[in-house]
Amino acid sequence: MSEMQEKYIKNFKKQKYKVLFFRIMLFVIFIGAWEVSTRFKWIDSFIFSSPSRVLITFINMCKNGQIFLHVGITLIETLVSFSLVILIGLGMAILLWMCELFSKTIEPYLVMLNSLPKSALAPILIVWLGSNTRTIIVTAVSVAVFGTIISIYTSFKGVDTEKIKLIYTLGGNRKDILIKLILPSSLPMIISTMKVNIGLSLVGVIIGEFLAAKAGLGYLIIYGSQVFKLDWVIMSIVILCIIAIGLYSIINRIEKMYTKKISG
Repeated sequence: MSEMQEKYIKNFKKQKYKVLFFRIMLFVIFIGAWEVSTRFKWIDSFIFSSPSRVLITFINMCKNGQIFLHVGITLIETLVSFSLVILIGLGMAILLWMCELFSKTIEPYLVMLNSLPKSALAPILIVWLGSNTRTIIVTAVSVAVFGTIISIYTSFKGVDTEKIKLIYTLGGNRKDILIKLILPSSLPMIISTMKVNIGLSLVGVIIGEFLAAKAGLGYLIIYGSQVFKLDWVIMSIVILCIIAIGLYSIINRIEKMYTKKISG
């Protein structure tokens, strides 16, 4: 390794640690300011809660196991919804790519459905499917699936046409193009879409739980606001932030592993 390379790596690591330090400092300052503001009654702790009250509420709910039930239900619903979004989105994108007439017919409707506020669909889904987990999952899927189909299909269409002609020239068919060219070329885009969808799936689950749940973090937020237990509300929001960061980090790690594999 040359001296210039060692210097670059050293500066890169230094910059990385500096960013991490400032992130932690920003978080500590925010938590500290929030706690101090409630202690000195600059803000109303009943309305805004405080870090100490959130922590006490979390510990108390851990003792009776209640919080694990709510977190587990929300997490399972999110993972199921996310899996369905990827499967349906990929399947529909393949179908659109395979059948040009079908894609030209249905594409405007996909754009329309993607633009539709999904919260407007939730009450209708309750009437159709009932107030249950199925409604929550369908609501979550509806939030992300149409955008996923459009994104992946657009990636499919953006593949180099010269490479497609080359496969035809070598005796390949449309199936060969899909398996050996389209899907591998679009894999970075699919993973990138997954990073977005994991958050959208969580948002969709919370929307569904607001209206149709008897357990889960969304239910806890709504119930807590109704009975003025705002510590529950703030605690649930904090946990949702942690879940969102954790799920995103997992997908991001998968993307880095794939990138490292390709570059290696």
